[in-house]
Amino acid sequence: MNADPVAPESLSRDEILRYSRHLLIPEVGMDGQLKLKHASVLVVGAGGLGSPALLYLAAAGVGHIGVVDFDLVEESNLQRQVIHGTGDVGRKKLESAAESIREINPGVAVDRYETVLASENALGIIREYDVVVDGTDNFPTRYLVNDVCVLLRKPNVYGSVFRFEGQAAVFAYPGGPCYRCLYPDPPPAGLVPSCAEGGVLGVVPGVIGLVQATEAIKLILGVGEPLTGRLLLFDALAMRFRELKLRRDPECPVCGDRPTIRELIDYQEFCGLSRPAENEAEMDVIELKAKLEEHERIVLIDVREPNEYQICRIPSSRLIPLRQLSQRAGELDPDAEIVVYCRTGVRSARAAGLLTDAGFRKVKNLKGGILSWSDTIDPSVPKY
Repeated sequence: MNADPVAPESLSRDEILRYSRHLLIPEVGMDGQLKLKHASVLVVGAGGLGSPALLYLAAAGVGHIGVVDFDLVEESNLQRQVIHGTGDVGRKKLESAAESIREINPGVAVDRYETVLASENALGIIREYDVVVDGTDNFPTRYLVNDVCVLLRKPNVYGSVFRFEGQAAVFAYPGGPCYRCLYPDPPPAGLVPSCAEGGVLGVVPGVIGLVQATEAIKLILGVGEPLTGRLLLFDALAMRFRELKLRRDPECPVCGDRPTIRELIDYQEFCGLSRPAENEAEMDVIELKAKLEEHERIVLIDVREPNEYQICRIPSSRLIPLRQLSQRAGELDPDAEIVVYCRTGVRSARAAGLLTDAGFRKVKNLKGGILSWSDTIDPSVPKY
C-alpha cells in the first residue's frame, strides 16, 4: 500500500495547537498560517503604536519581526507602551520588546536595530522585510519611511495618534497613494505638538496599533480589502470611526507619474528641523537660577497649557499659553528681558520667535524647559 504523500511543508503539532483558532478560519487555514510563518514585518518604533502591533504580530505567528528603536524605557511610557513593564524602566526598549515577544511566542525570530532610522541606513534595513509598520511620532521619520517604501515597493502601514484621536492607512500599495499624497509638505517646525508635548489617552495608540497589525496580517494573507486609498480616523471621545477617501497624486514627487525624488534626502532639513530658528537666543537653567537669585528684572513666561501648569512650574513664572501668546503680547513690556519656557524647549522656541517677530528685543528661550530645571536645579519639581 502506498503511503500518503507528505506535504513539502506543514505546521508542527505544537503550532497547530497554538494557531488552531486561525486554522479554523477558511480565509487563513494552514496555507495562510504558513504565509504568516514565512513573512517578515519591520516595526519602526517600540513605543505607543509599536507595542500593541508587535505583541499581536508575534501572537499571530509572523515568523520574522524586525524592531527599530534606540530609546530607553521611561516611567512616562508605561501608560500606553504596553510591551514594557515597570521592571523595564531604564532598559533599552529593544531588549524589553524582544523579551516580551519571546514570552508570547518563542517561535518568532526578532531582529533588533538599535539605531535612528536615517537616510544612510533605511534602505538596507527596510529592504529585508515584506511589510513595514510605521510606529514613529515625528515627521522626518514618517517621510523617510514613506519614501523608502515607495522606492522599494513595500507596503507602509501608517498610524499616528494625538490626545483622543488617531488615524491609520496603508501607503505605497500598488496603485494607491503614499504619505506625501496626503501631506505634500510638513507643517512648520514646532507647530504640531508631539504626544510628549500634547499628551495622548493611553488606549488610543492601542486601538490604532491594532489596526496597523490587522492591516499587516491582511496584506500577508492576501485577504480582505487593504486600507489603501482611505484614511481611517478614530475619535475616542465620540467612539466613532470615519473614513476619508485618498487618491494618488499624479504630481507626487515620489509616487507620481513623473517622480523627482529618486533617492533619499535630508529629512531633518526637509521638515525644517536642522535650521536654527532665526533671531532665537537661549538661556540655560543655571543662568536663569543665578539671575533669579540676584533679583534681576526678568519676566518669566510659561507657555504650556493650564493643566501642565498645575502639575509643576518654575517659581515667579507667569502662564501665557502659546496659543494665546499672539493675542496677549500687548500685556508684556517690549523692553523687558523675557525668558519663555515650556516642557522641553520646543514650544517655547516658537514662542520666542513669535515675540521677536512682534518687536520684543530681549527674548530668550529656556534651553531644555522645565525638565531641565527639574534635572539640574530642583529635583522636587515633578517630571511628566
